[in-house]
Amino acid sequence: MKIALDPYMSRHIPLDQLPNFVKEMGYDYLELSPREDFLQWWTRPRVFPARVKTFKKALRKADVELATLQPMYRWSSPYRDEWDNAIENWKRTIEIAVEMECKVLISEFGRGGSPERSQACTQGIHTPEACENAFWRAMDVLVPILEREGLTLSVEPHPEDWVEAISPAIDIIKTIDSKAVKASYIAPHSFYYGDDLADSIRATRGELVHARVADTFNHKASSQLRYIVNPPGSNARVHQHLNMGEGELDWDTFFKTLYEIGFNGVLSSCVFAWEENAEASSKFMREEIQRYVDKYWHS
Repeated sequence: MKIALDPYMSRHIPLDQLPNFVKEMGYDYLELSPREDFLQWWTRPRVFPARVKTFKKALRKADVELATLQPMYRWSSPYRDEWDNAIENWKRTIEIAVEMECKVLISEFGRGGSPERSQACTQGIHTPEACENAFWRAMDVLVPILEREGLTLSVEPHPEDWVEAISPAIDIIKTIDSKAVKASYIAPHSFYYGDDLADSIRATRGELVHARVADTFNHKASSQLRYIVNPPGSNARVHQHLNMGEGELDWDTFFKTLYEIGFNGVLSSCVFAWEENAEASSKFMREEIQRYVDKYWHS
């Protein structure tokens, strides 16, 4: 089990100081989400040899391992220029992962093709099936490269993506049928994944290599007032990334089910809500995750 910190709330910290910060927060593993000086959102990585060398040196000095890298590209875009750019960016990111000796890449299915976006597009080009077909073209290109380099790509369904629920996401991963493509489970997306937390996690058995830990509220609660979004009836995909205990996830069920399916991958804290209290949040999450790991894996 690798308990990692996604330090997105502390992204102002210079890259070469980030490993030391992660260590001070109590973590031995770093999950590097997008930041302007490394894997930038949607565009070519801003990475060059000197930056790689400096970052690797900082990781070694702090005795912190880079557990995951998170590239975010529009590889499921039905627009060919966007898709071409995304594939080139993915190829460069794979090279960087090899340079950084990071074996796990995490990402989403591609962000696009939601029913609302499809309805808004008069030509129907942004339909979920158009995005899925673009994703399959991306797999045809990238899976052989990932396999050759010995890397694992772990993908997650995301609210407002062309796949939001866990079951079809796992079906797609199984259809790819490659040891290089596995699944991520993002706890604060659980109420989009399905109606039963344990069943959603069990659906990932044999495919799950990465899970993110943060709390959220149930947007489907019967009161219909858990969130108030204007205008009424909006289809906005609302969720939070809160400290454990501040939302409505059943953490005993979450960790107990992960244990039951034999999960032994990267378990990362990814709270985004409290940038003004980032250090306190990071330390609290480290203690809480460890408490549940001890309860189920070490009891």
